[in-house]
Amino acid sequence: QVQLVESGGGLVQPGGSLRLSCAASGSIFSINAMGWYRQAPGKQRELVARITSGRVNYADSVKGRFSASRDNAKNTVYLQMNSLKPEDTAVYYCHVADYYGNYWGQGTQVTVSS
Repeated sequence: QVQLVESGGGLVQPGGSLRLSCAASGSIFSINAMGWYRQAPGKQRELVARITSGRVNYADSVKGRFSASRDNAKNTVYLQMNSLKPEDTAVYYCHVADYYGNYWGQGTQVTVSS
């Protein structure tokens, strides 16, 4: 069993910042990707940022504003979100892929509103 525990969501005004964290624990073996996806109401889940082999791929909509990083010793992935916009409002999901499969966090709500 693999558990992903997310934290850091909340309500923020436009232009503000938030930092999401996701800690992975349990029977993890050879993580090859960690990242974040999001799903807004009425929309499909979409990639936000994905870290593989030391490289980070970002969705065009967040480039220059969001930064993903990983702490290998803690099996934790972070998402620093700056200059937040109302269209960033969504449930954000942590994703981890290891040798055996893909795992998802429970989701954390991010709301950008004045």
